[in-house]
Amino acid sequence: MQFDPMIPIWLQVMEDLEVGIITGKHPPGSKLPGGRETAVQYGINPNTAARVYQELEKLGLSETRRGLGSFVTEDGALIARVREQLAGKAVDRCMRDLARLGVERSAAIQMLLEREEKN
Repeated sequence: MQFDPMIPIWLQVMEDLEVGIITGKHPPGSKLPGGRETAVQYGINPNTAARVYQELEKLGLSETRRGLGSFVTEDGALIARVREQLAGKAVDRCMRDLARLGVERSAAIQMLLEREEKN
């Protein structure tokens, strides 16, 4: 994973795990990789990995089971809300970037529709 130097690493790793949860890579109820495994996988400090898991737990996306590790929530409604939030952030970034380039809203929507047809 390429880290953006302008965004805290723990936040980028957390978002990557959130994407894994909302896309089913980490299905509801499944065990998440351990903190040390996550640290190695992302090339980060184990304390950073621990913070990621603390934050995921605060959001309700994971739960820690003493002696067993961290598991993805089984709350499908929560997962759907997080998907909606992340999608909204992506749309906001896209629209902000296009506005900065001077692209009108209607033209931006047309561009998105044309891109969708190509893919």
